[in-house]
Amino acid sequence: MAQVSINSDHSEWGFSTDAGERARLLQSPCVDTAPKSDGEASPGGPGRGTTSTLGAIFIIVNACLGAGLLNFPAAFSTAGGVAAGITLQMSMLVFIISGLVILAYCSRASNERTYQEVVWAVCGKLTGVLCEVAIAVYTFGTCIAFLIIIGDQQDKIIAVMAKEPEGTRSGPWYTDRKFTISLTAFFFILPLSIPREIGFQKYASFLSVVGTWYVTAIIIIKYIWPDKEMTPGDILTRPASWMAVFNAMPTICFGFQCHVSSVPVFNSMRRPEVKTWGGVVTAAMVIALAVYMGTGICGFLTFGAAVDPDVLLSYPSEDMAVAVARAFIILSVLTSYPILNFCGRAVVEGLWLRYQGMPVEEDVGRERRRRVLQTLVWFLLTLLLALFIPDIGKVISVIGGLAACFIFVFPGLCLIQAKLSEMEEVKPASWWVLVSYGVLLVTLGAFIFGQTTANAIFVDLLA
Repeated sequence: MAQVSINSDHSEWGFSTDAGERARLLQSPCVDTAPKSDGEASPGGPGRGTTSTLGAIFIIVNACLGAGLLNFPAAFSTAGGVAAGITLQMSMLVFIISGLVILAYCSRASNERTYQEVVWAVCGKLTGVLCEVAIAVYTFGTCIAFLIIIGDQQDKIIAVMAKEPEGTRSGPWYTDRKFTISLTAFFFILPLSIPREIGFQKYASFLSVVGTWYVTAIIIIKYIWPDKEMTPGDILTRPASWMAVFNAMPTICFGFQCHVSSVPVFNSMRRPEVKTWGGVVTAAMVIALAVYMGTGICGFLTFGAAVDPDVLLSYPSEDMAVAVARAFIILSVLTSYPILNFCGRAVVEGLWLRYQGMPVEEDVGRERRRRVLQTLVWFLLTLLLALFIPDIGKVISVIGGLAACFIFVFPGLCLIQAKLSEMEEVKPASWWVLVSYGVLLVTLGAFIFGQTTANAIFVDLLA
C-alpha cells in the first residue's frame, strides 16, 4: 500500500507541535511502542513493535470487553427481542470492523501512533480538537458509569450481609448508597488516580478479562438452570418500532468501542500491515460478539422485558454465584476508573499545553500541581454526578452516542480526507466507492449521536 503524506505541514495549525502529541492516550496495557524518531521512514519498518498477531487479538478483545456487557440484555429488550438484537449486532459489526481497518490505514499514511494524533494529522486542527474533547467527555462519562456500577453491586452485597429483605431501603446510615459509593471512591479510587504513571494497568486488564468471562458464564448458566424465584417478564419477539431498534445502538457502540486504543495496538505489532490487521480485528470482534450475544440472549430470555439496565441487579441478592460476579465487577471497575482518569487527564493536559504553546519539557515543574488539581476536580465531579444519577442506562446511552463518533464519524472523516488527499492524476475505480463509504460512516455515526443526545435532553425534560 502506497504511503500517503496527509496534512504533514503542522505549522499551519497555529499550535505548538510538541505539547499535546507527547500525551500517549488510551494506550493498551499490553502495548509497548517505541517513540517516533525523525529518521523513521515507515511505520512498518524494522523494530516497530513486539506484539504478535495472537497477542494483538487478545489485546483488542481485552479493550473491547468490559462492564458494558451488563447492559446488553436490556439492549436486546429495547431492540425487540433476540432476532432483532442479533440482526442489529451483526449489521453493525461490518461497520465496526471496517472502522478499525480504516484507522490502521490512516495511521500508516500519516505515520501517527495514537487515535487522536491520526485524526489531527489526517483531518486537521478543528476535527483533531473535537476528537480530543470527545475523548475527554467519553472517559468522563464512563467514569460516572463505573461509580454507578459500584453502587449498584454494593447495594446487593450489603443487602445480603445485613440480611435485609429484597427491595427494602431501610437500614443503618452506613449502608446508604451515597455513603458506600463515596467511601469506596475516596479510599480506593482516588489514591490510584493521582500517580503520574499507571503501571498497574496489566493487572487491571487481567482482572477485567476474568470478571467479564465469569459474568457471561454465570448469566448463561442461570438461563440453562434458572432459580425457581426468577420468573421472566414478557418475551418480546419483534421490535415495537424502528426507533426502538435504533435506541439499542448506543449500548452496542459502547460495548464494541475499542477504536481509540486500537491505533497503538496496530503500531505495536511486529508487522503492522493493514491486511494482517484486518484478520486481527475480525477475529477479535467475533470473539467479543460471542461474549456479548451470550450475555444479551441469555440475560434477556431469563428476565424478558423486566430485565434491569444492569442485568446483575435482576438476580436475587442472596445468590452466591452472582455475588462473586458482583465482586469481580467491582474490582474490575475500581482498577479501570484510574486508567480512564489518566486518559482523560492526558487529553486535557495536551489541549491546555498546546493552547499555551508550551512544550512538556519546559513545564515539568508545575506538572504535579496541575495533575493533582485535575484529578481532584475530575474525581469530585464524577462522584457527585454518580450519586444523583441512579440509572446506569441513561449514562451508557449518552456515552454510547459518543462511542458512535469514535466508531463511525472520525474513521469516516479520516477515510474521506485520506482519499481526497491522494494526488494521483488517474484515480482508481474504487476511489468514489471509498469516499461514499466514508460519507455513509459519518452519516450513520452522526445519526446515532444526534438521536442519543436528543433522547437524553428532551425525554428527561418532557418527563
